[in-house]
Amino acid sequence: MLRKLMLLALPLLLSWQANAELRHYVATLEQSQWRVSTSSPLQCTLEHDIPAYGKAVFTSTSGKDLNLQFVLDMWQKPESVTSAKLLSKAPQWRPGVMSRTITNLHYKKYFNGEVPKKAAWTMLNELQVGMQPTFYYTDWNDSQSQVAVGLSAANFQQEYAQFRQCISGLLPYSFDDIAFTVLNYKEGSSDLTPYSKMQLKRLETYLQYDKNIELVLLDGYTDSYGSKTVNQKMSDKRVAELKGLLVQQGIPEVNIRTAGHGENRHVASNMSADQRLVNRRVVIRMSKDVE
Repeated sequence: MLRKLMLLALPLLLSWQANAELRHYVATLEQSQWRVSTSSPLQCTLEHDIPAYGKAVFTSTSGKDLNLQFVLDMWQKPESVTSAKLLSKAPQWRPGVMSRTITNLHYKKYFNGEVPKKAAWTMLNELQVGMQPTFYYTDWNDSQSQVAVGLSAANFQQEYAQFRQCISGLLPYSFDDIAFTVLNYKEGSSDLTPYSKMQLKRLETYLQYDKNIELVLLDGYTDSYGSKTVNQKMSDKRVAELKGLLVQQGIPEVNIRTAGHGENRHVASNMSADQRLVNRRVVIRMSKDVE
């Protein structure tokens, strides 16, 4: 049976090695080091160095849906569009275990290699059972030379457990989900409605971890009940109080710009209570530095 399995796997390897030199990059047992390099409610990153080649990087970020990105960070980027095959390969100490294809890829010119979400999860699953996800492609500088880049499963389990724990603590929303937020107010006051209090709490929680906010614009509006002077003062008061809360969360005061517009620029009629509620609002718009 073992002989039969080896014979079945042989054509797959020969397809990459026939009439070509195979350069194999993979960490030895002593070299293999996995590490969780980022661990926060906004991002979790699991990295693995590949000697003489670069590093493998798995990243999951906060958001509504569970996401995962894999990047093969190469010291030398592809100099042409390159087709690659990603296999799950048994390490040398597991002879007779057949390789299987995870996915076929195309490396873009001058970019690191990326793997789709589903295939990235498969890579982690294969590492967890001791397999080596391995990339095979033709050297873009030498068509007679083949390259194999493997991820070693040695010393993987403990760091992977920490990575999964980090993922479980990611916030269920991202910057894009809170970058444009509208808060509504009770009539004649600067008290938020119950739902808007929840929205503000969500925003404050996010800002505890993201210190790259570059600009915040706060625009306050009221309904048309009461005098224009009173409404103008109320819109000014609402944005000023909100600005103070954001400064407490660590946003520099110089990065926050406020404007009170009073009863101007309605987004609904003022005929009913529900419509007036929509008009009593502060619109928050945020942008951040590109990391």
